[in-house]
Amino acid sequence: MGFKMVGTGLAKAIANELWSPSKVPDMSISFDKALGIHEKALGFRAQRAEVLANNIANADTPNYKARDMDFSSVLAAESDKQQKGRIALERTDSRHIEAEGLAMMDDTLKYRTPMQPSIDQNTVDAHLEQSNYAENAVGFQASFTLLNSKFKGLVSALRGE
Repeated sequence: MGFKMVGTGLAKAIANELWSPSKVPDMSISFDKALGIHEKALGFRAQRAEVLANNIANADTPNYKARDMDFSSVLAAESDKQQKGRIALERTDSRHIEAEGLAMMDDTLKYRTPMQPSIDQNTVDAHLEQSNYAENAVGFQASFTLLNSKFKGLVSALRGE
């Protein structure tokens, strides 16, 4: 009986030594690293689709100014942010609002320069807007497909396939 207690105690000691937090490697998955820029690209494409649809809807509105978002400037800013790291802000009060991601829409939303003047000062060119919307839809589908393949890869890695 005493041998069994020693054996159980020895097994527990060995298990504690083998599985102590200092011995077990960190196996957590960082979605930011795993998904890369594709998640942000998908969000940007969705925002741009809203802006372009708004332009198309207001094609006949007098004095409406067409707006658009520049994908290359957003991509450059996000890649710069990833290389330099995020700026950590200190919250001195629990009622403060988190500052991450507040300026994305304001910095990238620009007014479009009209190709030709109009009598009612509307700057929407319906053909250009529809073309940009179609191009954005293709980019959205590409980003979605890339994210889907990333998730499939993560799932197969978790399953050990």
